[in-house]
Amino acid sequence: MTSRPLDAQGGSAGLPRGLWVLLAANVVIALGFGLIAPALPIFASEFGVGVTAATAVVSAFAVMRLAFAPTTGRLVTRLGERRIYLTGLLIVALSTLACAFAQDYWQLLAFRAAGGIGSTMFSVSAMALLIRLAPPEMRGRSSGYFSAGFLIGSLAGPLIGAALVDFGLRLPFIVYAIALLIAAVVVAANMPAAPLAASSADTDSTKAPAAGFLEALRWPEYRAILASNFAQGWASMGVRIAVVPLFVGQGLGRSAGWAGVVLACYAAGNIIAILVSGRLSDKFGRRPVMIPGLMIAAASTAVLGFSPNIGTLLALTAIGGIGSGLFAPTHQAALGDLLADRQRGGSALAAYGMSSDFGAVSGPLIAGVIADRWGYGPAFVVTGGVVAIALLLWLVAGDPARRSCTTTSSEATSVDPTPHPRSELQ
Repeated sequence: MTSRPLDAQGGSAGLPRGLWVLLAANVVIALGFGLIAPALPIFASEFGVGVTAATAVVSAFAVMRLAFAPTTGRLVTRLGERRIYLTGLLIVALSTLACAFAQDYWQLLAFRAAGGIGSTMFSVSAMALLIRLAPPEMRGRSSGYFSAGFLIGSLAGPLIGAALVDFGLRLPFIVYAIALLIAAVVVAANMPAAPLAASSADTDSTKAPAAGFLEALRWPEYRAILASNFAQGWASMGVRIAVVPLFVGQGLGRSAGWAGVVLACYAAGNIIAILVSGRLSDKFGRRPVMIPGLMIAAASTAVLGFSPNIGTLLALTAIGGIGSGLFAPTHQAALGDLLADRQRGGSALAAYGMSSDFGAVSGPLIAGVIADRWGYGPAFVVTGGVVAIALLLWLVAGDPARRSCTTTSSEATSVDPTPHPRSELQ
C-alpha cells in the first residue's frame, strides 16, 4: 500500500487537517442527536397520540436511513464525498428546524423522516472521507478517534438535552439545527476534497477498478466486516438500548436510575477500549484486535440475561463495552484497508452502513419477542450468537490490507485502459 507523502494537510506526520474537521463535526452531530433524544417522543405525544405513534417518529428516522442508503451510495460515487456530506448536514439541519415548528403530528413525522435521508447522506460520505483522508499507517487510530467522538457526543447530548427540555420541548431542535448549520459552514470552509484512490494517479493501464457492492461481497474480508457491523448494530445500538433497561427493571427489579448506571458502565468500557484499539490495530493488524474483541463481546452478552444481581450485570456490561470498543473501530479501519486504494465504492460503503442500521432495527424486535416468550436469558443468548457468527466469519477471513493489495494488482492488468469519467465510477 502506497504511503502518503508529507503535504500541506499534515501528511504522514499527523492526521490531515481535513480529518480533524471531520472528527470535530462528528462530535457536533452526535451531541445534537443525543440532545433531541429526550425531547422527541415526549414532543410527539404532545399532539395527543399514543405510545406507538410517538415511537414511530423515532423509527421513521431509521427507516428512511435504510431506504435511502443505496441511493446515497450512488450519489457519493457520482458527485463526491464532500458534496454529499455537506448536503446531508443541511438536510438534517433544516428538517430539525422544521420539527421545532411542526403544528401537528404528521408534520413532525414527515420532517423527522426527511432527517433520516440527510443522516444517511452524511454518514456514508463521512465513512468515505475517513477512508480517503486517513494516512494508511494511522487508519486504525483515525477510526478510533471517529468512534470516540461519536461516543462522547452521544453521552453528553442527552444530559444537555434534558436541561434544555425545561425551557420548552421545541428548544433542543432549534439548538441542534443551529449547531448543524455552523458545522456545515466550518466543514465547507475547511474540508478539502477527498483525494482519489492512490491507484487513480497511476497510468490508465494500472488503474484499479472501483469496488462495487457485488464485487466486494465476493471477498470474505468484506463479508466479515458486514457481519461484525451488523452485530454491532444488533447488540450495541439495538438490544443494549432497548432491552437491557427492561431487564434491569423487570428481570432484576431495579429502578430506571440503575438502567442508566448500567449503560454508563458499557460506555466506560467502550471508551477504555477505543483509546487503545486503534493504535493496536495499526501496529499488529486488524484481525488480532477484531477476534479478541468479538470473543469478549459474544461471551459477555450471551450470559448477560442470567445475571443474578446488579453487580454481576454491571461487570458483564463493562466487559461487553470493552469487547465492542475493540472491534467496532477496527472493522472501520479494515473497511478502509479494502477500499482506500480503489476508486469510489459508494455501494459498498452504503451496504456497510445499512448492515448496522438493519441490526439496530431488527435486533430489539427479535430479542423482545424472545424475551416475552422464553425470558431474557435466551434473548441475550441469541444476541451473543449474532456476535459469534461475526467472529466465525473473521476467523476464516484473511488480512484486509493484503486483500486490497492482491486484488488491486491482479485486476489492474485486466481493466479497460480507456479512461472513465468520474460519473461512471461504480
